[in-house]
Amino acid sequence: MKRDFIHITDFTQTEILETFEIVREVKQKFRNRDDYKPFKDHTLAMIFEKPSTRTRLSFESGFYRLGGQAIYLGPDDIQIGKREPAKDIARMASRYNDMIMARLFDHQQIIELAEYSTVPVVNGLTDYNHPCQVMADTFTILEKRGHFENLKLVYVGDGNNMVVSWLNFAKRFPMHFVCACPKGYEPDQKTVDEAIKVGISTIEISHNPLTAVKNADIIYADVWASMGQKAEAEKREIDFKPFQVNQNLMDATGKDTYFMHCLPAERGRETTDEVVEADYSIVFDEAENRLHAQNAIMLKLMEYKNIYY
Repeated sequence: MKRDFIHITDFTQTEILETFEIVREVKQKFRNRDDYKPFKDHTLAMIFEKPSTRTRLSFESGFYRLGGQAIYLGPDDIQIGKREPAKDIARMASRYNDMIMARLFDHQQIIELAEYSTVPVVNGLTDYNHPCQVMADTFTILEKRGHFENLKLVYVGDGNNMVVSWLNFAKRFPMHFVCACPKGYEPDQKTVDEAIKVGISTIEISHNPLTAVKNADIIYADVWASMGQKAEAEKREIDFKPFQVNQNLMDATGKDTYFMHCLPAERGRETTDEVVEADYSIVFDEAENRLHAQNAIMLKLMEYKNIYY
């Protein structure tokens, strides 16, 4: 009966909508400071191969506020896949903890963790995808727009793990998704093909940001060089410069458009300070919703233990 959240497609469309209802409820309880402790006497093992601000803060604070204890294991503590194979860590951690969250480089390692773990495993990010972020993002869009109908979202930048996550969401909900990136930085072609094959969303890859953003409801950005790509930073600075999200690009949509960014933002590179601080920027709303969305995901995964219902 154990379930994991490794890709957003691990949930059906109905289950995603059910999770959004849980997000609304736990967010209100959080803000009311209600005495709501469904994870009392539970522990979450947090395995970090990649350091993070938002992921650690949101998971650790969120699990604590739901009554449990989150245990941080940093890169020097565990050295997954080097000091010890992922399958051994999974079987060991399962016997100590009620849930595992991992933020890793190699996507195959989180697949292995989930395969050998006897408790739910949550993907806090891999080089392939970032499903918790997109759950927070889409809930934020739902809060702002009230619906997903006729949604056009244009991702401007590198075809990275965030793009893969959006492509996976496009397999569950109809949308017009455009990745505007320089040539040579396109997203994983297999995932693009899969999203197109599902047939419910319009998927485009563009190399012209000004035309790509026309009529966009959302412009989404991320850093040009992710963790592990800093050696390429100088070349990427040149290649991505025409893809900066600035006020000119926001104006090119021809309509009122929200700006989103998964953070941290390198202001002056992929976007400008002016855009991040604008009234149409909802980057800190989506950052807040990371905590609530992740709490809801964990509660959804623990339904089989009758923790939530």
